[in-house]
Amino acid sequence: MLSNRVLLLVTTAVAPALWGTTYLTTTLYLPEDRPLLAATLRALPAGALLLLLCRRLPRGEWWWKSWVLGVLNIGAFFALLFIAAYRLPGGVAAVVGGLQPLVVAVLATRVLNEKLTWRVAAAGMTGVFGVSLIVLQAQARLDTIGVLAAVAGTLSMASGIVLSKKWGQPAPPLTTTAWQLLTGGLTLLVILLVIEGLPTAPLTAQNIMGYGYLSGVGTAFAYVLWFRGVARLPASTPAFLGLLSPVVALLLGWMIGGEDLAPLQTAGIFIVLVSIAVALPKATKPRRLGGRTREGTRRCDMSL
Repeated sequence: MLSNRVLLLVTTAVAPALWGTTYLTTTLYLPEDRPLLAATLRALPAGALLLLLCRRLPRGEWWWKSWVLGVLNIGAFFALLFIAAYRLPGGVAAVVGGLQPLVVAVLATRVLNEKLTWRVAAAGMTGVFGVSLIVLQAQARLDTIGVLAAVAGTLSMASGIVLSKKWGQPAPPLTTTAWQLLTGGLTLLVILLVIEGLPTAPLTAQNIMGYGYLSGVGTAFAYVLWFRGVARLPASTPAFLGLLSPVVALLLGWMIGGEDLAPLQTAGIFIVLVSIAVALPKATKPRRLGGRTREGTRRCDMSL
């Protein structure tokens, strides 16, 4: 039977693994050159669905905090993510996120007073090296706007992770996820109307299936798991788990999208997985307190 800690790590890792399918889904099922439409239809329906389930609105300062987090984690991140996805091959677009663990670790030292250990720093640099092998071997063009969008998206989400840790969660993860998806989705809707406008051609059944998958599975379900992990794990841990996204994207691009997978890219995948394993928090041996272990006193906090 999996321990609570391992189960938390595994369920949190499911989220970036699902996000790794975004790039292939965008390429195969969504209409071309509509990144803001894709971002809006991914976030807004997911937020509405979760709000219907939790039926709870923010209170007090959490109106503006939810908006800030919604923009960083959802609004800006989704828009930049889809711009990168449309302008770059899936593997290249995803692996830029390999910088995120180092960015989060540095921000956490400033904002959360978390210690940047040599183990985390070394794992972060190893992860960057691993994704660099994948990027350098990608046999496709590197569009400047796409690369800049991917980097900006990484910085946006890294800031959102750190602020989420700093501000905590005033409600269960499903509820706070609904708030962020709605505020981020509404922000995206305004940008969509100003820049892209509504689609003039009707969406095909294939388009609707793609948007439905991204909104329901890749967003509503994945983000509830993600923010639960962000709330209960050290800030750098979810960031390292996020490296699973480029690995999944690259493997899907190879298996389904027909992209080439060079030997050095395979080595890069292995190095990325090693860096994640090294960066994961080590389990401490529980000490007994009056017949119970210290781990046992925290069981409710770690439960899913």
